[in-house]
Amino acid sequence: MTSRVSAALDAARAEGRGALIGYLPIGYPDLQTSIDAAVTLAENGVDILELGPPYSDPVMDGLVIQEATQAALAAGFRLRDTFEAVREITRRTSVPVLVMTYWNPIYQFGIDRFADGLAEAGGAGLITPDITPDAAGEWIRASERTGLDRVFLAAPTSTDERLKMIVEASTGFVYTVSTMGITGERADLDAAARKLVSRLREHGAAHACVGIGISNADHVAGVVEYSDGAIVGTALVRALRDGGLESLGETARALSAGTARASN
Repeated sequence: MTSRVSAALDAARAEGRGALIGYLPIGYPDLQTSIDAAVTLAENGVDILELGPPYSDPVMDGLVIQEATQAALAAGFRLRDTFEAVREITRRTSVPVLVMTYWNPIYQFGIDRFADGLAEAGGAGLITPDITPDAAGEWIRASERTGLDRVFLAAPTSTDERLKMIVEASTGFVYTVSTMGITGERADLDAAARKLVSRLREHGAAHACVGIGISNADHVAGVVEYSDGAIVGTALVRALRDGGLESLGETARALSAGTARASN
């Protein structure tokens, strides 16, 4: 089964640009607005949607995203709302939809049950930040059965052996994290991400996209020089929070302007 995520990355590459991957939490500020927000991204230059079901212990998220997910939970979000959101979004746009989720909610819900629900709703796959391929056998089997993409994370601290395992287990792309924990100077982050993407390529990664606190078009332009795409979250969530759908669309368009690659 052809990966819609890989196809979107290849289509961007054929147009001489990197892809823009946009993250939003599902259910913020309410379920319908979060659906409309995802469609707004798709209509304003985002190539792949990354939607996050709110979770009570979002250890890897920054403050802006944490506050949004806590608000969504307080408003009554339930994991099953993910399927309703994905179903309506995929009815309204052909942009592939990945769900980025911590592993415990999926495990509690039922791995096969969640995979079936996501596939039926039209989702493209899962980004799983807190589970490694060697611990994900049941998910790998479910994804192969349903045709969903598996996006695992790679970090600069990963050994070559682990990077090889991540590349072999991932489909769609490898989510490239420049640093773990608190971020430092931007130049250092770029250097770390660039080196990590190079290592992933050496291990055979067809697609690697970078998420490192990217917040403007210049950041996007820098990242797509050496990777397949730039992943943006906080800047989009902040735009939605502060200015609603109109501000979100403007921010997405501004970020998209950075995806064109300089001519060689």
